Amino acid sequence: MEWTRSKRYLPYNKWDAEYLLKLQAQTAASAYRPSYHIAPTSGLLNDPNGFSFFNGQWHLFYQSFPFGPVHGLKSWVHLVSTDLVHWKNLGTALKPSTQFDSHGVYSGSASVIGDKLFLMYTGNVRDSDWIRSPYQNGAWLNQNNQLTKLEKPLITQPQHTTDHFRDPQLLQKDDKYYALIGAQDAATQSGQIAVFSSTNLHDWKDLGYLNFAQKSLGYMIECPNLVFVAQQPVLIFCPQGLDPEIAAYQNIYPNMYLIGSNCNLEKGEFTPKAPLSQLDYGFDVYASQAFTAPDGQSYLISWLGLPEIEYPTDSENWAHCLTQVKQLSLENGQLYQQPVPAIRALRQQPQPLTGRTAASETILTSAPGKHYELELTFSADQTGTLYLFRDIQKKHGLKIDFSSGENASLTVDRSQAGLAFAQKYGTTRRVPLEAHQKLVLDVFVDYSVCEIFINNGQRVLSMRVFPTKDETAITLAGQAQITYNGSWWNLTKTNS
Repeated sequence: MEWTRSKRYLPYNKWDAEYLLKLQAQTAASAYRPSYHIAPTSGLLNDPNGFSFFNGQWHLFYQSFPFGPVHGLKSWVHLVSTDLVHWKNLGTALKPSTQFDSHGVYSGSASVIGDKLFLMYTGNVRDSDWIRSPYQNGAWLNQNNQLTKLEKPLITQPQHTTDHFRDPQLLQKDDKYYALIGAQDAATQSGQIAVFSSTNLHDWKDLGYLNFAQKSLGYMIECPNLVFVAQQPVLIFCPQGLDPEIAAYQNIYPNMYLIGSNCNLEKGEFTPKAPLSQLDYGFDVYASQAFTAPDGQSYLISWLGLPEIEYPTDSENWAHCLTQVKQLSLENGQLYQQPVPAIRALRQQPQPLTGRTAASETILTSAPGKHYELELTFSADQTGTLYLFRDIQKKHGLKIDFSSGENASLTVDRSQAGLAFAQKYGTTRRVPLEAHQKLVLDVFVDYSVCEIFINNGQRVLSMRVFPTKDETAITLAGQAQITYNGSWWNLTKTNS
């Protein structure tokens, strides 16, 4: 299909029902569709939205274009969960249906207010000359998951920003509501985070830009998220056009974070206490959304995909998925991300992996399945290579080089792993580690998803890998003997 503008923005009721059913069947039959990560039933999935806890359940939405693997007329799909692992799809909740979201329901957030869940989102509107007007809109979700949109926008585009003005995060603090909105300054064409406040959700005061960086962070900031981890402010955001000399990265757009010592939204101040850091060191994480639950624990989930990148499943008419949900904590001035405890309930019978390798490549298991968890611990001062998705000829696989000695690091190379894509942005990612310390890896594989948690979540690398059918094995290689200890588990599917 040729994805013309008119096709991308065709109203939902103009699409043929049989066509959508055909896409859904094609997606369900894909060899790359994840089994325990949130994935679309058809078409394109991107930003997670409205992550919250309401009415005794976890709620999550994702931005969707169900008719193809492209960015078109967006809506929100609604999911609920009791454990952050098993998600029930309730279908499309927010559709483009008013003059203030006619060309797409774009990203936003949610907050519990009284006995309802309040959604704040960007409505995308285009005129006949295709000039964009962004509106920050609101909607109420009741306890029966029935949704009612507000008749008028909450916030319209200020004169001092361009039409790149989107992705509101709604916060409640000190008897006020605050909205953080990704923006581009009109005068300087620089990325900013706009701050607004309100006492009643209807009348909003423009507080200007958040002061959090001394240098320009590029031409646009998307998906700003302020979350309090153990009551300490952490600012998570996606700067587009960031100078790699300010913070090294290779992805087309990075997902970054800052840990703060102080945050005063009324004054528009966020004081960093540590350098700008990558949220995820892998190839494909973007548009992360975090929130702090009523029990004080903070959680995060991300889009496992990147804008403007073609993925292998585009040819199957679907694209992208979400990461698993992660718990956030702060240790030694660093943000740690760990799998939620409920993920362990997916584990089936453990298969121990303990021993020593000779100075050659050793098969740890030739058939671990296509959705599994692998835990391995290597003692200090060892160097080797762990392969995932390894073929019988030992020519292909996801290569994970590690060293726990003096120049400790871990490097992932996907240049020989499955179907090639996004090579323009590099095929390796490197993470520095602490010297002379043991290395603990917790690896999750789910068909075309690979998430690597290093040293209990001190660093995370998340990525898509599209292996061929004979690329299945887990092997370990080194020039000298390697001592290892661990297990792997097949994981129960949660997706139908």
